[in-house]
Amino acid sequence: MMNRLFAIALLGTSLAVPAAAQQGQQGQGQQPQAPPTTSAFLRNMYNGNKNNILRSAEKVPEDLYGLRPGPQEEVRTFGQHLAHVANYNFLWCAQARGEKNPNAGVNFEKTLKTKAEIQKVLADSFAFCDPAYASLNDENGAQVVEIQQENGRVTRNTREALLMLNVVHNNELYGNLVTTMRIKSIVPPSSEPRPAQGGRGQ
Repeated sequence: MMNRLFAIALLGTSLAVPAAAQQGQQGQGQQPQAPPTTSAFLRNMYNGNKNNILRSAEKVPEDLYGLRPGPQEEVRTFGQHLAHVANYNFLWCAQARGEKNPNAGVNFEKTLKTKAEIQKVLADSFAFCDPAYASLNDENGAQVVEIQQENGRVTRNTREALLMLNVVHNNELYGNLVTTMRIKSIVPPSSEPRPAQGGRGQ
């Protein structure tokens, strides 16, 4: 899974950076802008995805937190998807920050039951990640860190790659949240109307 997430993230980066460069060329005659960087692009991705997930947790009523998009017991419920995001925010952002995971050994998917509990730990996990993304730049992003994968195996890669992995993982989880919301005719945050903006959401 980790390799697939990296591939998706790198593709998105390669498409976005040339587009940003093109926008800079179109803005000739205006005040010069800072050149686009991968770290800035990743930070924007993180913030957009964070807002979508937090808004999803808010929009869905508590009686749907136990809903699965299918009968299989191994499929996570809506609430468990949110708790899973929190688990990995703490895990990977702790590694990116070079700190101990403050919730090491805790599985929020099994311990949290109510909407209020899940919303709180989800918000706390993003607050824990915020400094890692806010301080990211191309220099410190190139530093090598240890990454613990889902199967417990430890690998080494750059800090930027680790934070990219976290964003792509969360975006994949958001897709699962969207499925549950659509089943119940709830408009996902990414599809809510935006003034003076076109395009389709999920």
